[in-house]
Amino acid sequence: MGFRYLDTSILKGVDLFDDLSERNLQEVIVLMTTMEVKQGMPVFSEGDDGDALYLILKGEVRISKNIPGVGEEALAFLPEGSCFGEMSLVEGKSTRSASAISQKSTELVKLSRKDFLHLMETNKDFAVEMLWGFVRILSNRLRNSNDKVTFLAMSNMFE
Repeated sequence: MGFRYLDTSILKGVDLFDDLSERNLQEVIVLMTTMEVKQGMPVFSEGDDGDALYLILKGEVRISKNIPGVGEEALAFLPEGSCFGEMSLVEGKSTRSASAISQKSTELVKLSRKDFLHLMETNKDFAVEMLWGFVRILSNRLRNSNDKVTFLAMSNMFE
């Protein structure tokens, strides 16, 4: 894939970057690189080192987990504009908890953990804005998980 100019408009509307000022959006966008992944190919696999966040510019990505005795279980199908892998930015030496597989030919933007941490250390305004983005995402995920657990618990009550 050739060079592609990235502008801050691709980050607007992405939950993680919602709280960033235009100045901080500009600082993070210059650190991002683009990549293409062919249909059916992994972006990363469960157990790989977590080293980057990804944003889907074009295409779709399936997030799945290998369940022993069952096989692959799809957890989510992420459309254009979605980001994934963001927890690897803050977790340190962690491995991927699930796989990300391209559902169709997909164009991604990648932000490495190394570049992200450098920006967090050198730009405190960016760090505060990003941390609020993470808090909002984690809060939404916890709420969704609670709803799923409640649904599953209620489903088992009537069996």
